[in-house]
Amino acid sequence: MSLGVLLAVLAAAFLHALWNALIKTGTSKIGAMVILSVAEVPIGLAVALTRPWPEAQVWLWIAASATTHFFYKTFLTLAYDRGDLSRVYPIARGAAPLVVTLVGLVTLPDTVTLPQYAGIVMLGLGILMMARGVFSRGENRRLLPFALGSAAATACYTLIDGMGARVSGDAIAYVAWVFVADGAAFAIGSILIRGIDVLPRDRRSWGMGFIAGAASYGAYAVSVWAMTIAPIALVAALRETSILFAVLIGWLAFGERMTRDKAMAALTIVAGVMLTRL
Repeated sequence: MSLGVLLAVLAAAFLHALWNALIKTGTSKIGAMVILSVAEVPIGLAVALTRPWPEAQVWLWIAASATTHFFYKTFLTLAYDRGDLSRVYPIARGAAPLVVTLVGLVTLPDTVTLPQYAGIVMLGLGILMMARGVFSRGENRRLLPFALGSAAATACYTLIDGMGARVSGDAIAYVAWVFVADGAAFAIGSILIRGIDVLPRDRRSWGMGFIAGAASYGAYAVSVWAMTIAPIALVAALRETSILFAVLIGWLAFGERMTRDKAMAALTIVAGVMLTRL
């Protein structure tokens, strides 16, 4: 992986942490996620309509991606209703690269070196260390099944989108159509299940939702593009360095504690990133 791709993925990681923080700021997490999903549709269309139309086989990948993103968003919002950003985010993101790596061993043609595998494992362990407080500090453990469900969905859509973008040959257009399908499916599904009252009425929520949507597109478009030119498992692992940004945002914006355990976990994550560059 070149330095340019590495820096691009790290920038995407920051954007990912940012839109999660914006979702966390809302009083209604599901309402904030619905607004984000509504915003994804025009954002996706604005990009998709400037690109060539996808071939027929690409739409199957887009449909599969939209389905897994629906479950990812559902589990994530339910987890955020029960825990802090700096606890939910590490669990939700930490297990995903490990799952991608294990599955990728038998399903992907990519070549990943032994130091890179070691870096991926260290990244995963460091991120999971961030979540240790849910056990040691008596926090709400009901967040765990939802955070783990989000991690499983993340692993699924990472594999789907990495391969789907390669089949498409146009990562930017592919992600744009995923946003259209995913945003429409989640917004419509949530309104049908919960009613129209799930939508917040204040302008601030809508403004934050559209900012989060733009950050979400930027983060994911860069990541999927990187998966077309670098090993999927490696990109998936580097994306999870977003936990560093999430912890800092949680500390500076939400007043969450910066403990020694969190600092040690952050150092472990940085060491994992260094190993992936060997």
